[in-house]
Amino acid sequence: MPDKNKFKNIATVFVIMFFVSFVGLKIWQNFFWPKADLYLKGEHLTVLVANNQEHRYKGLGDRNNLGKYDGMLFVYGYKERLGVVMRDMRFPIDIIWFDDGEVIDIAPNLSLEPGVSEENLRVYRPRVAANAFLELPAGWSYAHNLKIGDKLEVVE
Repeated sequence: MPDKNKFKNIATVFVIMFFVSFVGLKIWQNFFWPKADLYLKGEHLTVLVANNQEHRYKGLGDRNNLGKYDGMLFVYGYKERLGVVMRDMRFPIDIIWFDDGEVIDIAPNLSLEPGVSEENLRVYRPRVAANAFLELPAGWSYAHNLKIGDKLEVVE
């Protein structure tokens, strides 16, 4: 019988370790945001990268500002007319959509929607399919004369 109890104990420890590791990984993923250095219109930008579902849903919501970052880049492994809402936003932004690093659409100076329910938030979409978009402070695209066709360069 001692061998059976020993096996149960080892199995229990393994399950607990797996659970703690899984929970720890999820917490780490939610608090750790990857960063990237980009060039757009000759300007160096250091941005946060939303590359998982939790980060994409949260985006810049509930932040008072961008802090030490210039924006947030949302990266997808597919192309579609990626929709963006101003959920829980506290400051206006510009959204720039990209198809393989080329600007395909721009939504400047998006207004805040305080108190608007989730189902009533306005959805902003590019005119054609994109595989990434960048959120920058409102007015950035105008101040830098950003145009459709401009290129985004990721610094390696």
